Amino acid sequence: MINVSGHLLSTAEIESALTEHGAVAEAAVVSRPHTVKGECLYCFVTLKDCREFNLTLVDQLKRQVREKIGPIATPDFIQNAPGLPKTRSGKIMRRVLRLIARNEKDLGDLSTLADPKVVEVLFSQRCETAA
Repeated sequence: MINVSGHLLSTAEIESALTEHGAVAEAAVVSRPHTVKGECLYCFVTLKDCREFNLTLVDQLKRQVREKIGPIATPDFIQNAPGLPKTRSGKIMRRVLRLIARNEKDLGDLSTLADPKVVEVLFSQRCETAA
């Protein structure tokens, strides 16, 4: 659960709304500090093969979440994620995603990651406005 402007939002519900879009294969949602809202939504989306990540897609995804859940759940940031940091058993490491969203380089222990290189890729593709 993420507290956005006093509203508790379910990350699973937002991820479900994102993955309902035909271009999205997988999604993960984490919180990021926001000066007005307290926390805001930072979404990582992995696209299906041959799909292009662009502003049109970002607008479609934001609109989809807004229609399915409500305006308060509109993501502030949607980042293309060619892969998500997962453990060897397939669990998404949200702790790592939160640190990437906050641009914190000290990620701690990454020994359980199945593919540590995905973290570098996610840092290099961070949303420009999320500095």
